[in-house]
Amino acid sequence: MINYTSLASTSFHMPKIGLGTFGLAPSEAKATINDALSLGYRLFDCAPVYFNEMELGDAFHESISGVPRTDCFITSKLASPFHRPEHVEPALRKTLADLRLGYLDLFLIHWPVAFKYVDFDPSVRGWPNEDIDDSDDGANIDPTVSLRDTWTAMESLVEKGLVKHIGVANFPVMLLHDLLSYSRIPPVVNQVEIHPYNQQSKLLDYCKSRNITVQAYSPLGTPGYKENGEPDVLTDPVLKEISNKYGMTVAQLCLQWSLQRGCHVVAKSSDKMHLEENLLVGYKNGVMASEFVLSEEEMAMIASLDRSYRFFRPEDWWKDMPVFN
Repeated sequence: MINYTSLASTSFHMPKIGLGTFGLAPSEAKATINDALSLGYRLFDCAPVYFNEMELGDAFHESISGVPRTDCFITSKLASPFHRPEHVEPALRKTLADLRLGYLDLFLIHWPVAFKYVDFDPSVRGWPNEDIDDSDDGANIDPTVSLRDTWTAMESLVEKGLVKHIGVANFPVMLLHDLLSYSRIPPVVNQVEIHPYNQQSKLLDYCKSRNITVQAYSPLGTPGYKENGEPDVLTDPVLKEISNKYGMTVAQLCLQWSLQRGCHVVAKSSDKMHLEENLLVGYKNGVMASEFVLSEEEMAMIASLDRSYRFFRPEDWWKDMPVFN
């Protein structure tokens, strides 16, 4: 019998920098995927609640880049209405159909909160509406679903060969700690919001000590998502001072900072110039391309910017459900 715990913990390899697809318009999918593949991106981060997986699947399938599927690392996520064990595999198979794939490299629990089930037609690609992302201000949260039961169903997907690895997203330390106490196949990734204004150092230390890779989403502070009046990471004077010193953009500096802390990153862009800039930070296809490192003094300067500021705040969406507090 294969030791799936050993397999998951010893054979895991994921590119350092990936393309995030949150906020990518369906109409932009084909050009963006072709540009990304031609530039050297090999990791693509997807999710049903981004409502573009069907178009991304078509873009992968019709890509003119010539990059084989086995050279790509494709991630998707389990949406909250599908946490009950009997719904986990059908939800994955729906994502596979939308992405036109036979397997995923990584499948994450998107949020550690279950919603009431939303029915869907597995024979139809795409989503007719955004009901799977509607919590109704928390009224659709289902408190009767056990995370342990969900994880057991996730483990079965590895055993069936439908996914290579499983992990989580937006999990605080105590949920990770509990999950590790009973998992046969431990999570290989925790994908969380990390940028200079939300550094999550203690979570990062915990994950490193447990051999869990931290993948930073919104590493640039979500310039296309933030609301009026929210802080702007990319115009921070300290970051601008350091980036100007090295002749790089603030976005490149933020990515380098995350990589130097031991994080992997996913950054969204549909602009070919920005795609190339993001990939040229210091890694390409997971291989270090330069010896550039920020000094200890510069890392300390960036550390001083931490204000535990989140652009993604569940307590704003789900009444009485402050996941991180």
